[in-house]
Amino acid sequence: MKAIQYLSSEQPAVFHEVAEPLAAEGKVILEMLYSGLNHRDVWMTKGLYPNLKGGVTLGSDGVGTWEAKRYLVNPNVNWGEDALLPGDQYRILGMPDNGTFAEKILIGSDRLVEMPGHLSLQEAGGLSLAGLTAYRALINRCQLEAHERLCISGIGGGVALFALQFALARGAEVWVTSSSQDKIEKAISLGASGGYLYTEDSWHKSLNKLSGGFDVIIDSAGGLGFSQLVSMAKKGARIGIYGGSKGLIQDLSPQTIFWKHLSILGSTMGSDKDFREMVDFVAEHKIHPIIGSVYKVSDFQQGFQRMDYGAQFGKIVFDHRK
Repeated sequence: MKAIQYLSSEQPAVFHEVAEPLAAEGKVILEMLYSGLNHRDVWMTKGLYPNLKGGVTLGSDGVGTWEAKRYLVNPNVNWGEDALLPGDQYRILGMPDNGTFAEKILIGSDRLVEMPGHLSLQEAGGLSLAGLTAYRALINRCQLEAHERLCISGIGGGVALFALQFALARGAEVWVTSSSQDKIEKAISLGASGGYLYTEDSWHKSLNKLSGGFDVIIDSAGGLGFSQLVSMAKKGARIGIYGGSKGLIQDLSPQTIFWKHLSILGSTMGSDKDFREMVDFVAEHKIHPIIGSVYKVSDFQQGFQRMDYGAQFGKIVFDHRK
C-alpha cells in the first residue's frame, strides 16, 4: 500500500510504498476513506516541529471503515487520566506514531468513534483535530455562553471555522478578523455578525467601536496583534490561544490584564472526553464542517502548497478511495 511519510529534512514528504499493517491485540485495521490536512503536517515538512522522526506516516484527521461501519479517528495518544491536563506521555497521531495518510492504518479500537450520520465522508475526514482543538478552547476553556460576544482572529483555517460554527450553534454573537475581505464575507455568509481587516491601521479600535467589545476572544497567532485583541476585551473576558504562528507576544500591558480581570487561557488539542463531547455536539446541532479543497492523496503536494500559502477557507482533505 502507499502512504505519505516524512523521511528527512532533505526529503520531507513522499508518497510511496510501505508495508501493510499487521493485526495486533487491542488494535484494528482501519481502511481510510478521507483524511484532513493540518498545519502541523506542513510544519513538519519545513522542520518546524519538535522530535521529528524519519519513516513516519503523517496525518492526524480521518474517517475510515472497519467491520462495515464508518469511524472517525481520535488523534489523541496517551492523554492520561486527568481530563483537565494532558500527561507527560501525551502526543498526537501522525508524529512520532504513524498517522492517517495511508490506505490502511493500525489503530486502537478505543481511538474510534462512530461517524455522525448527517456528515458526508469529506466532512468527516476533516473534523477530528481541528474540531477537537476548537471545542476545547471555546467550550471547555473559555466557557462561551449563548448571550456572549466572540471575536475569532484569522478566520479561514479549520480551527477558526469550527469555533465560528460551534459558537453560532451555542447562540453567541460572532465577529471575525482576517487579512482577506473575501474570507470575512464568507464568514458573514455562514452567520458571523461582521469582521475587520487586521491589515488596516487601528483596526482593533474600529472593530471595538463597531462591535461593542468582546466577552471571549479566540486567537491562533500571538505576535504583535495579540495585544490589540486584548484591547478589545470587556471586563472579565476570557481569551483562548491555541497557536503562535506570528511569534512572541509583544507590547502586552499587565495593567490591562489585571484592571479588566482578564483570563488568558492556553489550550492544545483536548482530552478523550472532549473529543466525544465534540462529536456529540456536532451530531446534535447537525454541524457540517466547511470543506475548502479536496485532493487525491497522491496529489498531496497541492494541498500542502495551498495551506502553506494561506489560501484556504475551510478544511483541505485527501481522498484515499481508489
